[in-house]
Amino acid sequence: MSSAIAGRRYAVALLEVAIEGNFLETVTEDLRKIHEVLAGSHELVLALKSPLINVDLKSKILEEIFRSEIDQKTMTFIKLLAHKKRAELLAGVISEFNSLIDERNGVINADVKSAVKLSDEQAKELVNSLSARTGKKIRARMLLDENLIGGVSVKIGDTIIDGSISHQLEMLKHSLLAEPA
Repeated sequence: MSSAIAGRRYAVALLEVAIEGNFLETVTEDLRKIHEVLAGSHELVLALKSPLINVDLKSKILEEIFRSEIDQKTMTFIKLLAHKKRAELLAGVISEFNSLIDERNGVINADVKSAVKLSDEQAKELVNSLSARTGKKIRARMLLDENLIGGVSVKIGDTIIDGSISHQLEMLKHSLLAEPA
């Protein structure tokens, strides 16, 4: 089984147990803390992936780092991952868990590229428009891309909405080249 599939299965199981046990907020916050630690510690990530470190030691490492930081239920889950020889999936499980929470809450991510920084009002208008178009709440990540010349390009999942001037010029070029002389 691929690690992405396994990670998703663990995330689904954790989400279901957290909802059933009424501790979803606690687990979500705990996973945020764990993610921050993993993002800041390349050594920890390497240790969790290392086949040279046995499952008991991985479990002890995780317990030592997070004992006073997270709830016992979350600790039990990450120790279970270690004992099942899946500690290296922890970051992926957290990512999948967050995706599942977003799905549950009707939130989708959008990358918005613009040639110049959008004003707060423009960004809000764009997010509201995208929300109306998709029927979901939009979490927008605003990026600058001076190659666009002007306008915006939005990527939501596999869909790209390209309203940039550079794209429009490219389309005009193809249209003019395609016309018979």
